[in-house]
Amino acid sequence: MSTPRPNPVLTQPVLAALPYLALLGGMVSLSVGTSFAKQLFPVVGAEGTSTLRVGLSALVLVCIWRPWRFRLSRDDAGRVLMYGLVLGLMNLTFYLSLRTIPLGPAIAIEFAGPLTLALVHSRRWIHFVWIACAVTGLGLLLPLRGGLHALDPVGVAFAAAAGLFWALYIIFGKRLSHMHAGQSVALGMSTAAVVILPFGVISAGPALLAPSVLLLGLGVALVSSALPYSLEMIALRHIPKRTFGVLLSAEPAIGAIAGLFLLHEQLGGLQWLAIGCIVVASIGAILTTDPKAVPTLRPGAPA
Repeated sequence: MSTPRPNPVLTQPVLAALPYLALLGGMVSLSVGTSFAKQLFPVVGAEGTSTLRVGLSALVLVCIWRPWRFRLSRDDAGRVLMYGLVLGLMNLTFYLSLRTIPLGPAIAIEFAGPLTLALVHSRRWIHFVWIACAVTGLGLLLPLRGGLHALDPVGVAFAAAAGLFWALYIIFGKRLSHMHAGQSVALGMSTAAVVILPFGVISAGPALLAPSVLLLGLGVALVSSALPYSLEMIALRHIPKRTFGVLLSAEPAIGAIAGLFLLHEQLGGLQWLAIGCIVVASIGAILTTDPKAVPTLRPGAPA
């Protein structure tokens, strides 16, 4: 009895869609993981949550990649140190922003970092349209007005700092492009864990070692790091970089939706409009910029 062959007419579209589904799954996983991480705040605070997320992610990555198997020169060790430093500060400041502002606006403000990096060498008039669009979105999010949905200035400042560190993360990450990807990410995340650890210990102390907290922290680390980064690595192999960047620009909106359903974070109409402006600016910037100049926004970046 012959085995039925798969219908190529049906199989080909499914295979073509898999990388895009992987990227979407990675973005959703990252937003869901960050939403769950925020629920740890009442127990260990933002600093403790960041410590658990980065520290446990580092342990998982070290176990998977075993970075000691690869040679590391003194120059590369210095580059890894800078990469890990900004990675740790990026995660810490982002989680500190989530103490007082919703997830969607926090991601949108943070996104201004890589967006600015993409536009820093603007030469065409259309680039200034995207700059104006992004500035409009940020202006709507910044606490320049009072009212029910005004964002906390301190939270906005931490999100903006996270955006700056994200841009630096991209710059320093490019300097490690000659290294094995697993080695650089594992060592970088381990360095980030060392950077954040003192803040977590001072803030949360022994509460970090409670079994229930460690279990939830491990879940957050897997859902917000290991799973999304793995899915995005699959997507990167099959999706053009420019298209990848365009799709990734939807992340602030996905974060806002995750915050709405999982954290019951209600956003005002102007805040949704602001997120839309930043998403449009990101998509436009990537579509109208020389592909060689488009920075890789991830894997391994924000929380």
